[in-house]
Amino acid sequence: MRNVALVVLALIVASLGVASAAPAGRVTVLCSPNPAWCDAVKAEFPKATGLQVDFVRLSSGEALARLRAERQNPSFDVWFGGTGDPHIVANEEGLTEFIRPAAWNDLRQEFREAVAGKYIPLYAGILGWALNERLLQEKNLPVPRTWKDIADPRYRGLIAYPNPNTSGTGYTMLATLVQIYGEKAAFDLLKAIHKNVAEYTRSGAAPGQLAGRGEVAVGITFIHDAVDQVLKGFPITYNAPSDGTGYEIGGLSLVKATPNRANALAFINWALTPAAQGLAASDGQSYQIPSNSKTPVPSTSPRFQAFKVIKYDFVKYGTASVRDGLVKKWTTEVFPLPK
Repeated sequence: MRNVALVVLALIVASLGVASAAPAGRVTVLCSPNPAWCDAVKAEFPKATGLQVDFVRLSSGEALARLRAERQNPSFDVWFGGTGDPHIVANEEGLTEFIRPAAWNDLRQEFREAVAGKYIPLYAGILGWALNERLLQEKNLPVPRTWKDIADPRYRGLIAYPNPNTSGTGYTMLATLVQIYGEKAAFDLLKAIHKNVAEYTRSGAAPGQLAGRGEVAVGITFIHDAVDQVLKGFPITYNAPSDGTGYEIGGLSLVKATPNRANALAFINWALTPAAQGLAASDGQSYQIPSNSKTPVPSTSPRFQAFKVIKYDFVKYGTASVRDGLVKKWTTEVFPLPK
């Protein structure tokens, strides 16, 4: 009789929906956006799913290096955010696996087409500058308008640029200049800009922070990171070069060898909901264009139509041979040059 009673009790619980609650467990996330956004995800994901989440925050280039190092025994289930080029490399090298999430048809078509099934689009952001115009005025310098302007020796010591070895933002600039000018002219320009660089940062947001503090006049960064500094009250403006600029389509990828696939998929599907994507601006201090067409675009998000944005070739410049070749060339031909 006791066994029968237990069975009946189980059936009653199931009928109330308790037995269908989200499965217990955890998901481990490699998180590449603004740390505040990672923190917001960690706070809200368990409330929505019943699963716990752990994350390590690494810039895009560092995240790719970590996945490569852990190829045989990955410690992550999902890679959340970061520029698209290294997500494509990870997919090409078998480190991640493309899957179609539940919200696939709701994601912006232009984002889906641009990444060609290599990863899931999470957001988009435009490459540009954080400008400390007060410092420029003190130095009696004009506000730069083009990439070639910031190569002018008058800006010596006034530029901050993310290192493309560690930062997806830095690689986006490198690939952008190659697409605008061609490889030889782009590297000649990078060598000239190098003489003006006060600091190569590890992360893409850091140049905007340096501009906000008045340590440099021009911080090369994604414009949404400059918006974050403006909203925090720092005395900067933002713009993008009038001769053209690139952009990112931030990625979301399933780590291929994870044994925790079910929980990883639960995280991916949740991360693409309007409620989850809304955390970026509301709690995460991140102002990109969300990939889900049903997610309201924050009023503070930089719009593509406001800038001269090139047709960035994500597939070509996300190819491992192209990306690694350009980064190696920059590291050997630009970075060691005297200033």
